[in-house]
Amino acid sequence: MKGFKQHALLPTPQHDEQARQDFVGALRGHLSGRVMPGNYQLFERRVAPRFVAENGRPPADEQEIREWMTREPYYQFWSALQRRSQELLWESVIDPTEREWSALIKRARGGTPTKARKRGSLRLNPALTVPRYHAAADIHLQPGGYHTDFTNDDVAAGAIYDKGINLYMGGALGSENDLMGNTLLAYLRERHPSHQPRRILDLGCAIGNSTVVWARAFPKAEVHGIDVGAPVLRYAHARAEALGATVHFSQQNAEGTDFADESFDLVVSHIVLHETSKSALGRILAECRRLLKPGGLMLHLEIPRGRTPIEKFMHNWESYNNNETFSRYMTRIDLPAETRKAGFAADEISLEEFAPKMDVAQMNYAEHFFWKILVGRKNGAQ
Repeated sequence: MKGFKQHALLPTPQHDEQARQDFVGALRGHLSGRVMPGNYQLFERRVAPRFVAENGRPPADEQEIREWMTREPYYQFWSALQRRSQELLWESVIDPTEREWSALIKRARGGTPTKARKRGSLRLNPALTVPRYHAAADIHLQPGGYHTDFTNDDVAAGAIYDKGINLYMGGALGSENDLMGNTLLAYLRERHPSHQPRRILDLGCAIGNSTVVWARAFPKAEVHGIDVGAPVLRYAHARAEALGATVHFSQQNAEGTDFADESFDLVVSHIVLHETSKSALGRILAECRRLLKPGGLMLHLEIPRGRTPIEKFMHNWESYNNNETFSRYMTRIDLPAETRKAGFAADEISLEEFAPKMDVAQMNYAEHFFWKILVGRKNGAQ
């Protein structure tokens, strides 16, 4: 993908491997830009009129739309190709990763020539139980998920994820897959400009692509990133070192960490909540409140679930077909209500929309895209 920044922890694809990745990128671009929109036309011109004729009313929600749309050959055609494009994506990224596997592990252990290494730290917990919402299914169909070690000191899950999400989003995440971190940072600077955190925690950080944004934006702050997956954390640590960022990574479950009460000025996450479960969601939000200092901010960036039933149905394709098992339930969850249950007061919470400035390539991919941000401020002076 053009514009993607090569760093020491990324495998370098050979000619045929690059051609395969280019094909996958082009296929996914064609599906999203030319084929997928036809589903909206199908609904408006065929499915919705038939539904109204039979029921005397329009579809009430995305579940009713699903029952009718999944019968349609056009939708079935697009859905099958979309699913196969996701499988091809991982296959195209796994090949160069396997070829350079041992070299990647060696680099992550400290064999890269990067100057001034060991800025940050890495703390793993082999006894940590990976929660079922990670272990039961390979999220996004990535083989082994984000938590599976196939050998000692494995980093393959991180390397595969790094290049994979670049292809998945058609390059829209930017040269370092940092769009989401930059988006949440832009929100903070626009709407909470006086907030200058000294200690920052990124929940569900995966490869640290968003965590590095915070470390660069606040170089005097102590920045931590946690995840349940050991291989993505090893990769995240080595990646941050290679990119010159100081981050302290640790293997922890965001439902209950070992950090002290009121020890962070800012707790963030980037499209993590929909990867959990309803019971975990409440515990994560409660843990955020415990960790925040008085006056501290909690910011959770989430993918919007759509405004209309047909948009919600299309968003929920990922849940049914791409192992985003919890995301369809997020479509109906009242996040402010869940946050109040977790201990935040009503006047400490807001659910906001934020549309970042995008370059032309990003606008072509995500025109009119807006993000949801769950905001919590712990009352009291810092």
